[in-house]
Order: sequence, then structure tokens, then C-alpha cells
Amino acid sequence: MTHTLILAKQKETLRTDLPEIKPGMKVRVWYKVPEKDKWRTTFFDGIILAQKHGTKNTNATFTVRKLGADNVGVEMTWLYHSPVIEKIAISQKPKVRRAKLYYLRSRSRKQVRAKLKAKSPFKELAAEKQKQENAPEQTG
Repeated sequence: MTHTLILAKQKETLRTDLPEIKPGMKVRVWYKVPEKDKWRTTFFDGIILAQKHGTKNTNATFTVRKLGADNVGVEMTWLYHSPVIEKIAISQKPKVRRAKLYYLRSRSRKQVRAKLKAKSPFKELAAEKQKQENAPEQTG
């Protein structure tokens, strides 16, 4: 009985407003930072290195890494369903063959760009548009 109550409570806390994220994506995460007596919103943009425990679990986490000044790497890990996160914007969806991209830690910015060859969203949109134009029109 108590297990079902716990599961029901966990389902209530799951967020549905965040996008589906995967390792390798370039994202910008807006999150709240406490300052004295109020909260300030700031962002952190980088590449998702890892996603743990999926996205439908209350303790699901993801790690974002960016290269700061002088090629110093900065990583932040968030709970996916945390109320601290305001929104997540996806800027790039590259083709990646790994679930954990920890090997990017030892790479420079230029090497990371070469490793993560981006699938251009414009090419995908153009292909869909061309497919729609080439499809025979049905008259009723």
C-alpha cells in the first residue's frame, strides 16, 4: 500500500514542460540562483555529457559541460525534474553513438566540434518541405 502511494506522489512531481534531451545535444539551461532574499535566473550552455536514470524517474539527472576561459572545463549536474530549472533550450542535435560522452573531457574545443558533427535542422526542414512538394496531391 505504501509503495503505491509513493509512486503516485512521485508521478505528481514529474515535469512535462521540459524537452526530451540526449547526450551530445548542445543546450542552454535556465536555472534559478538564490541571492540573499530573492532568486535570480541565469543560464548555463554547453554539451550534455550524460543522462542518468532516464527522464521519467524523479531522480533522473543530466550533466552539462562547457569550456570556459582558457579551455577550463565547467560541468554542472541537475535533477531533470528540479523546480530550480526554468527551461531547457536545445540549440543543436548532433549524431552521437555513445550514451556517456566522458571522453570529451580530455578534448579541446576544436576537437569536440569535430567529434560532434551536427545534423543541421535546416537540412531536415528542407527535406521535409521537398517531400511534401513531391507528394501527389489528393483531390476529393
